[in-house]
Amino acid sequence: MPRQLPHSFKTLIFQRPILDSPLVFPPFSGCTLPFKGWLSFGEKDLELVNQWAFEGEKIIHGKPSGIDNTVSAYGNIISFKLGSLTHMKSSVPLKMLITNTKVGRNTKALVAGVGERMLRHPDIMAFVFSAVDSLSNELTSILKSPTPDELSVTEKEQKIEELMEMNEGLLQSMGVSHATIQTVLQTTLKYKLASKLTGAGGGGCVLTLLPTLLSGTVVDKVVAELESCGFQCFIAGIGGGGVEINFGVSS
Repeated sequence: MPRQLPHSFKTLIFQRPILDSPLVFPPFSGCTLPFKGWLSFGEKDLELVNQWAFEGEKIIHGKPSGIDNTVSAYGNIISFKLGSLTHMKSSVPLKMLITNTKVGRNTKALVAGVGERMLRHPDIMAFVFSAVDSLSNELTSILKSPTPDELSVTEKEQKIEELMEMNEGLLQSMGVSHATIQTVLQTTLKYKLASKLTGAGGGGCVLTLLPTLLSGTVVDKVVAELESCGFQCFIAGIGGGGVEINFGVSS
């Protein structure tokens, strides 16, 4: 069975032993310990967490966009364009199956590979990136538009499925796919589910949209087949809360 994630997939969870470190106490000087439950951060603390997370991203990725650390810290959904990050909330209660292929990747090498392809095929790659931009703009519009009833939710999910499929095709044309990603895509397609790679590609995780009307039986079958391939599955809602600290509460 997949693990149900109670918060956004990128939420950072600190275990209780870290409280022994003096570096942890300043942000919580107003708290009385021991505390049991989920503790949220204030705006200033979130900013500090985000800044340190971004420094960690630099070590791993070289020149990160800032998307991962920002969505981890603040939650919800991030719109990123031309170096600008915009926080937004979705009117659609989306649920995703996240499949971890367990294949590591070198983000720097993948980004460099896309850059080299751009140099070899500048005109074609320009059209590819323009298409990605158009997809992102359309998705933003869908997520922001009102959702008055279940029919509207279903219609939006169908549009998002098409956008995911088109986006995956464009990402493949950039050369950032992987054999394990293709296995996940082929498996979920048998159940008429739309999937796409996430992150830099080359392995890592794959997102699969789980429509509102999809039965739990189908989800279980998909997960069982993916896990039989050696993959790890999680289910998460899109647009959850940001970073929180868990003090001794299992979830």
